[in-house]
Amino acid sequence: MSTGNRPFRVLGVQQIAVGAETKDDMTKIWQGMFGLKKHGDFKSEKENVNEDILKIGKGVLGTVEIDIMAPLDINKSPKVHVPNLNHIGLWVDDIDSCFNYLKTQGVRFAGGIRVGAAGHKVCFIHPKGNTESPIGGAGVLIELVQAPPEVIKAYDDIKE
Repeated sequence: MSTGNRPFRVLGVQQIAVGAETKDDMTKIWQGMFGLKKHGDFKSEKENVNEDILKIGKGVLGTVEIDIMAPLDINKSPKVHVPNLNHIGLWVDDIDSCFNYLKTQGVRFAGGIRVGAAGHKVCFIHPKGNTESPIGGAGVLIELVQAPPEVIKAYDDIKE
C-alpha cells in the first residue's frame, strides 16, 4: 500500500472508549449482555479514570478493545464520561514518524507520546484545532496507538 509522502500507515481500529458517571450500566451491557471478557483494568488519578479493558473479535487484527471508563472524581477534569463516546484508537505502524509528520501538517495534539493503559505508546489528536495548530479531530478525540510487531506483520501478510 502506497503512503505517498506519509511516513506511517493506519492499520486498523485498536479501541473504542466509552464513558459514563459509573461503569455499572456499561458493565451490564458490554460484559453481561454482549458477553465481552474483561482483559485488564487501569486507574489513574492524573487522568481521573477508572477503566475496564474489554476485548471483542479474534486474531491480532480482528480484536478491538472496548474501554469502559468512569471518572474517579466526577467533579475533576479530565471528564472521561463527557462525551459518552470518549475517543477512538487507531493502530499505526510508526507512532514517532506519525506524530512528527502530523505535527508538521498543523495537527494539534493533547500532549505528546506516552505509554497508555494497555502498555503501548500512544498520543492523542485534540478534538479541536487552535491558532498554532489549526487541525484537530473535527470534534473527536483520536488516539494513535503504536501497533506491536504481530499486528504489523498480520497487516503486511494480508493480500488485497
